[in-house]
Amino acid sequence: MSIELINASFSYPGGFLANENLNLVIEPGERVAIVGQNGAGKTTAVKMMNGLHKPTAGDVLVDGKNTKEHTTAQIARTVGYVFQNPDDQIFNQSVRAEIEYMPRYFKLSAAETRRRVERAVTLAGLEDYMGKNPFDIPYPIRKFVTIAAVLATEPKYVIFDEPTAGQDRRGTQILETMMDELQKEGIAVVTITHDMEFVARNFDRVVAMAHRNILADGTAAEIFGNDQVVNEARIRRPQLAQLALDLGLQGILNGDELVNALD
Repeated sequence: MSIELINASFSYPGGFLANENLNLVIEPGERVAIVGQNGAGKTTAVKMMNGLHKPTAGDVLVDGKNTKEHTTAQIARTVGYVFQNPDDQIFNQSVRAEIEYMPRYFKLSAAETRRRVERAVTLAGLEDYMGKNPFDIPYPIRKFVTIAAVLATEPKYVIFDEPTAGQDRRGTQILETMMDELQKEGIAVVTITHDMEFVARNFDRVVAMAHRNILADGTAAEIFGNDQVVNEARIRRPQLAQLALDLGLQGILNGDELVNALD
């Protein structure tokens, strides 16, 4: 079982080629960061993963199912996608109604709906906001409303698009704890981000994209230690990784590693 892109390409109406011959496998329980400059094709690639876009060439398989043969709604039950802008995804008048919407749509029992909502609310830290209108709460908290709404569908794979954008340290800590819990449950997390410090702390696997394609796929240490990949993908190394390289040390991503290397 996995998400598998097989020579997957996508062209928008009018002929603009956004992705070309992508080959990528996401396994259950993995945490994968997708990085690269704007326009590299990252968002289009993940939209193919959850069926929002169907490849115009090649195939995308989700647990063996070809996305071309299934609706977006069917694929989204397995691959949840949290948009970068929560305002594009919220359409209910209370936080509770937003999170309950999909379990109710699935016609789940009241007890199962309650269990899913409580789990999602706890993971997202939203206990104090359930009766509020989502548009009356701060933008960073609103992002967690959309995350909780997706988690309440209990997908096997979750895609986050720039989840740390606009978040303070507390919000980022909630995200990190959430990803730990999801990984324990065997749920894969795929994250598009420009936050390289977040990547260095939380992702063992990093996919760097450039020019509509996958430039490199490896560990965070391998990606950040490769000058060609960093330059071509136009990403910024985490501060400690850059400091370590300036000191002639390879593969350093955190303070403990740096201290040990200097001993």
